[in-house]
Amino acid sequence: MGTPEFPDLGKHCSVDYCKQIDFLPFTCDRCIQVFCLDHRSYMKHSCPKGNRGDVTVVICPLCAKGVRLNPDEDPNITWEKHVNTDCDPSNYEKTVKKKKCPVPRCRELLTFSNTIKCRDCGIEHCLKHRFGPDHSCSGPKKLDSTFSFMGFLSTTNTKEAPASSSRWSSLLASAEASIRELGNDISQKLQFSSGGDGNLEKMQERNGKVTVDVCPKCSKGFREPGELLKHIDKDHRGTSIA
Repeated sequence: MGTPEFPDLGKHCSVDYCKQIDFLPFTCDRCIQVFCLDHRSYMKHSCPKGNRGDVTVVICPLCAKGVRLNPDEDPNITWEKHVNTDCDPSNYEKTVKKKKCPVPRCRELLTFSNTIKCRDCGIEHCLKHRFGPDHSCSGPKKLDSTFSFMGFLSTTNTKEAPASSSRWSSLLASAEASIRELGNDISQKLQFSSGGDGNLEKMQERNGKVTVDVCPKCSKGFREPGELLKHIDKDHRGTSIA
């Protein structure tokens, strides 16, 4: 083997019926033996450890997940472990039945790169039908015009506890009374500023405070001091002594 200059050059093939010398031999990474070019593969030299690095994956018909088979384990045991732990039948529809564009006669699958959600109707479409007129968009949802805000408040008030409702009712009654009183004061002030003496008398009568000046001679009453003076000058000749 080799030459006088290079005695260790080249090796014989490990196959019994071959034994061919090869100056560039191949070493099997599983059985660590030397082979020639023709017997370098696992199948050609029938490597006993050739299937140790193989990866076999079986697709589960129940959940559509991949189940990796372990070479050192019985496939039936591996399958039972998957069924008892990882198998989820609800994942089958998500994996197998892929979403399609909802536009009639469109068979485009909706994937990550060609799916657009319409901002008006909120439905996902393909790139071809992404605009509203292309997929007959119904537009954004409109609010119900029959919705009554006061009715909503009344329903919410009825749901409260009896103690809280009575408390709120008393507070509302006091607030209404104060608002009513304030409104009356404002209206009276407006009438006084624009109406003169007659409105002043009405305001005094409305408040329950009426002042009367009595004549000392005839005991006749007058609401205004000026009228009393006129009465004294006219009827009693300017003397008020009884």
